[in-house]
Amino acid sequence: MSTDTAPSASFNDASQNPNARPRAIGFWLVAVAFMVFAMMIIGAITRLTESGLSMVEWRPLMGFLPPISTSEWERVFALYKQTSQYAMMNQGMTLDAFQHIFFWEWFHRLWGRLIGVIFAVPFFYFLIRGQIPKGYTGHFWALLFLGGLQGVIGMWMVKSGFVDRVEVSQYRLAIHLGIAFFILGYTVWLALGLLFPIEENRKPVARPFRRLGAWAHGVIFITILSGALVAGLNAGFIYNEWPTMGGQFIPDGYWDQTLGFASLFETLEAVQFNHRILAYITVITVFLLFWWSRRMTLPRRTKAAIHALFAMVCIQACLGIATLLSIVWLPLAVMHQAGAAMTFCLALWCLKELRGGKDVPTAAHRS
Repeated sequence: MSTDTAPSASFNDASQNPNARPRAIGFWLVAVAFMVFAMMIIGAITRLTESGLSMVEWRPLMGFLPPISTSEWERVFALYKQTSQYAMMNQGMTLDAFQHIFFWEWFHRLWGRLIGVIFAVPFFYFLIRGQIPKGYTGHFWALLFLGGLQGVIGMWMVKSGFVDRVEVSQYRLAIHLGIAFFILGYTVWLALGLLFPIEENRKPVARPFRRLGAWAHGVIFITILSGALVAGLNAGFIYNEWPTMGGQFIPDGYWDQTLGFASLFETLEAVQFNHRILAYITVITVFLLFWWSRRMTLPRRTKAAIHALFAMVCIQACLGIATLLSIVWLPLAVMHQAGAAMTFCLALWCLKELRGGKDVPTAAHRS
């Protein structure tokens, strides 16, 4: 999530748009962000319960309706029986068991549709009434487009699991998750600018410190993407120990000569090791940011953001280790996914606070 994706001096012009309702729109964006956050949790459960391939059909308009009759359930179950996942993993599955995994994938898609409604209806309401602050309309159109694109990518990801494999492509999963985090970050960034403007006369902090904050956010995002590879390959189910991997720092099997460079993304040993190393780099980077902030004179809100990020990174690291040691126990794994989203958003808050006073003057904000 770039620090340049949202308007910076967008409505120093409340006088140019006296109908603008930045606070109301900001709270709406917070609601959307919470729904995206919940979507990530639902998606994590869907993936961890191996439910993602249970819905073979993609019906964008009518797919929100689940099967009602027994005959309809038997029809969709028959479609699932044609998949590689059923043939290789779930032979003999009962209809009741199928209904359980079907629920999570159906609910995941339904929640995506609800996000679309919760975003689109207020957006067009504010747009028609001319209440969107200057400079923000284009960003809202972009979010609407990204939401639709995410649905298409989700189906593209699911289709990868229907051809000679029992799970989706780890690459497509990483793209799907990456766009989800971009949408979450974009929404949070816009909401922060509307609800918590930086004073116009506030000077930005020293450039090296800001760069460290940006580096921390970048490392967090890359670590999240590496976690998607771990999830996509089920690499969390091996080497359930810490801090070593099979009694070694770098495990056997890290590099496959036949795969070459692709080993970094396709061997279970490599993706888990890489995720561990990126997590260590994240903890060290955020600790340096925290340590440096303690020796600087910073606004109270800026320090609060950095302290919150450091605390969350420590919690997230512990959740990751616990998830590994528990052999990916579902509640811990879901909390680890939630922790990633919270860490990502707190890093964005830090970035916002580390910028200079180029946002909306407080006087321009009204409900």
